[in-house]
Amino acid sequence: MEDIDLESFFRGKAQAWGVAPAVAFSGAPEGHHPEDVLQGAVSVIVFGIAVPQGVFRSPRYLLYALHRSYHTLYPQLDLTGLQLSLYLEGLGFSAAPVPSYAPLIFRGVEPRGILSLKHAAWLAGLGAFGRSGMVYHPSYGARLRLGAVVTTAGLEPARPVNGSPCPEGCRECLESCPSGALSDEGFDKMACLAYAIRHGIYPLAFRDEEGIRNMELVINTAGYDYWIRCCECLRACPLNSQGP
Repeated sequence: MEDIDLESFFRGKAQAWGVAPAVAFSGAPEGHHPEDVLQGAVSVIVFGIAVPQGVFRSPRYLLYALHRSYHTLYPQLDLTGLQLSLYLEGLGFSAAPVPSYAPLIFRGVEPRGILSLKHAAWLAGLGAFGRSGMVYHPSYGARLRLGAVVTTAGLEPARPVNGSPCPEGCRECLESCPSGALSDEGFDKMACLAYAIRHGIYPLAFRDEEGIRNMELVINTAGYDYWIRCCECLRACPLNSQGP
């Protein structure tokens, strides 16, 4: 069996990558473990591509550029995950890609990824959680969009990055948040999503009980290419303007 050369595989495909052991996800919610993705899971390979810094410096079209950056990166990450899975299976292992965004799993009205890619990135050593609830890479801050592959291959894992990456006393993200999702009590995901995510189909699809019952179907199909109306925490954070 050939050696797995992830360094060569990711060259030109991703700007950051790491490995987490599947057993490290023991605290994940039921139904969201690597073993729920792939029978016999041993390792989770996490990788990321960064949104360019210049997007956050756009004086007029920031949200337009951010929208297209996100929705261009998601298919690219999914393709990379598919290619990595096929590469690993060509070496004799089983592998399954984890979607970079949709399909999402809904618990009531709360959307969750098949795996939490933020927690997977932390467990794979790609960064540490900051006050905003996002994972900050030492070079790219929170500009990374993430993908992952679960595999039966036993790979050398990284260690989670402990400690806050935020500058001491910094409150830029909290003070810039217009939705109240960021506070000293922590990050309210649903408040953020309710404020920041928009789609032309949502007011029509969710105006009655039947539409709400089919929320998962609507958002995973017609509502996939959503509009972003806020990224103030990303724009304000000094960690997102450092590195390459």
